[in-house]
Amino acid sequence: MSLALNIARSVTVPIYEYEYSICTLVTRKAEYNEMLSSFLQKGFDEQSCEYLFIDNSEKCTFEAFSGLNHFLQQAKGKYIILCHQDIIIHDHDRKHLDAKIAEIERNDPNWALLANAGGINFKWIATNLTQGSGNRIKEKRLPLLTKTVDENLMIVKNSANLALSHNLSGFHLYGTDLCLVADVLGFNAYIIDFNIIHKSDGNADHSFYKLRKEFIHKYEYAFRSRFLTTTITRFYLSGNWFTARFYNLQPVKFFVRQYYKVFLHKKKYLLKDNTTNQAN
Repeated sequence: MSLALNIARSVTVPIYEYEYSICTLVTRKAEYNEMLSSFLQKGFDEQSCEYLFIDNSEKCTFEAFSGLNHFLQQAKGKYIILCHQDIIIHDHDRKHLDAKIAEIERNDPNWALLANAGGINFKWIATNLTQGSGNRIKEKRLPLLTKTVDENLMIVKNSANLALSHNLSGFHLYGTDLCLVADVLGFNAYIIDFNIIHKSDGNADHSFYKLRKEFIHKYEYAFRSRFLTTTITRFYLSGNWFTARFYNLQPVKFFVRQYYKVFLHKKKYLLKDNTTNQAN
């Protein structure tokens, strides 16, 4: 036991080097500097906050899904702010954000994601920001539990260990992806009262609709119903309660096992050796 204690390390609750990590994809450096200055002026000082960026000004080094995953993996702050370069911290400051996070933490410790705009459900959208035109959109009832968030400003709890999908890419819908991942992991997302200036109103161009199609296809497959086998049990997963109960009946599971035995032999699941193809 003494040898194990000498070479092994006991895991404890993480201690973060910073309170906030402010992370941004940068295509226009002058605009990013304006954004960064507004954070500093509103109390996000260099001692307790780190500023991370990915330089896309000359070429696309990383698109949003892969780039933000680097931020989520490397950020050393207790809270990770993923934000656009075209925002300005204006009406509210760090103390205000601290208070809003404390309110959520006090009432729902299972939160993982906060934002200033998003889709509450299939009918309602909540927005709490100031547009570049100066038009201020103020949601009166906050905080609100939400299903999606807008990407202009997202605050992620580092300890939630969120990540974006590996099999999606582009610059749209990554906030929605992050909400779905959080939901699967058992966390919640909220729209909070933290008003900023966001210069852009968004751009639903061709790339948006292309990614929307890919997004729907990805989650159709990810959330598909399926039979699962562990080393000690077998069961069926489905979002539909009737099919979940029906396919978990023992006679049904027996016939499904016979189907797999006849048509889906174990060799079908062998990893293919690509070295032969590469050699040719």
